[in-house]
Amino acid sequence: MSLRGITLVVMTSVLATGCASLASSTNMLSDEDIVSQTAGAIGYPPAEVTLVSRRTEGVNTYVELQTRDGKPYTCIVNGGNLLSMGMTNPPVCNKK
Repeated sequence: MSLRGITLVVMTSVLATGCASLASSTNMLSDEDIVSQTAGAIGYPPAEVTLVSRRTEGVNTYVELQTRDGKPYTCIVNGGNLLSMGMTNPPVCNKK
């Protein structure tokens, strides 16, 4: 492999690693944003949904919710980071 090829491989690796860490470390979603989006996906008004926990891995935010009537849900919110300019796809939610 030529020096040019090696340089290209190294630069691509650095950019890919930098973009992945940038995507996960720049999540723009507030707890209120998550509750608002996921409440609509499960058919509840935001006032009846409590965010139990959240974690972000890459471009996905994994959420656990509890409704006022005691039903637990898990949701995945894709996006909401710098690379997606804060935009998200519709959340995917399921009963626990």
